[in-house]
Amino acid sequence: MDRKQCCVKLSVQPSRGLMDEKFIVLVQSVPPGFQLTVHALHQCEDGHSWEAFGHYTADASGTVNVSEDPSLGGTYTGVEQMGLLWSLIPVPGSKSGLRMRKMNVQTPMEVTISVYEGHQTEGFMDQVPLAGVVVERWYMAPGVRRIPITEDGLTATLFLPPGPGPFPGLLDLWGGGGKLVEYRAALLASHGMASLALDYLTSKITMETEKMVGNEYFEAAYRVLQQHPQVLGSRIAMLGLSFGTSVTLKMAAYSQVVKLRCAVCISGSHVQPVEGSTRFNEENQVIWRDLLLPLPTDPSLKVDVGRLQCPLLLVVGEDDQNWPAYESAMDMKEMMERAGNSHLLTVLSYPNAGHLIEPPYTPHARASTFRTVQTRQKLMALWGGETVAHSRAQEDAWKKTLVFLRENLYRGRNPGATSFANL
Repeated sequence: MDRKQCCVKLSVQPSRGLMDEKFIVLVQSVPPGFQLTVHALHQCEDGHSWEAFGHYTADASGTVNVSEDPSLGGTYTGVEQMGLLWSLIPVPGSKSGLRMRKMNVQTPMEVTISVYEGHQTEGFMDQVPLAGVVVERWYMAPGVRRIPITEDGLTATLFLPPGPGPFPGLLDLWGGGGKLVEYRAALLASHGMASLALDYLTSKITMETEKMVGNEYFEAAYRVLQQHPQVLGSRIAMLGLSFGTSVTLKMAAYSQVVKLRCAVCISGSHVQPVEGSTRFNEENQVIWRDLLLPLPTDPSLKVDVGRLQCPLLLVVGEDDQNWPAYESAMDMKEMMERAGNSHLLTVLSYPNAGHLIEPPYTPHARASTFRTVQTRQKLMALWGGETVAHSRAQEDAWKKTLVFLRENLYRGRNPGATSFANL
């Protein structure tokens, strides 16, 4: 293609938006039938680069619309509006076991989207693209406030939505890797909920005392939310992933302090740790799901979910290799049916989805390096999932989780999400 004869137009709308907001990628002013590659490149805060790309053929008007036209090859195929995000993979030559996570939510995830001539699969860095645009995806919407919390020995960050409030509250717990992980709480605040991200495995108090925190730590976090002047103290939820599910279920069932309006549990179990076997596959990836299998029949080894008095949403991937989330969900369903509170339960179960069910368009990691909190041993953990099915699950589960939270936390109030559109 002669550059002098053609000035390729590339637009991405909106070029600035929330991480869970779709964009439209449009390539114009190329010859009809022209073959091109649309490429996305992102450099993580840890210095590693990720890419995704699709192969397209321009229509009779010399246009490619990524949201309507099929990719004929690349890191994704078919009509995939957000394939340039969810199919991101480490660039060739990267070390194995990488997982993309946003650590500083006060800056955007920047993605450079470019157009290259022909259907290409490699060597993008060695070429000059026909056109390029930088796209920003944020976890914090305009006006969301980030407030570090250290009172009561907590290691936590509170995210408040824009405006005076008061807002419903949400306690956000991640899993066994520890650390203060903020991006999901920031995104939930962007959707109208005062969200407290809590580190409970590697918190300052644990590092100083070398002791795991007890129930009082979670109750203190709940009270911080409950007593905050911009939080509706009677409208608080908990959301836990993986080991965070165990904590969420335990607090919801037994705590005299924590009174939840609803709870969301992703990829976890009601079973307290029991004896089992850790398995390694042929690639030396650790599979932890067997630690809880077969599920015990002894009720003392499980959270008594029959005691729950608030609506519960379970999100499970049926190919979860880290926790027996699907088997646990079915057992919880049976327990709640016997106890007469199954009307409180909603189960979202996704075939071929793995353990790490994240906000939408987060790239799928089937396996990644993982350091256990207890031993600090570095392992390659198998999380499971098939990329396309897992990505679909993330999008669907997030949508339904937001609906569930709004229905139970607002009841007639209309929060809405903050938009970048007016900036």
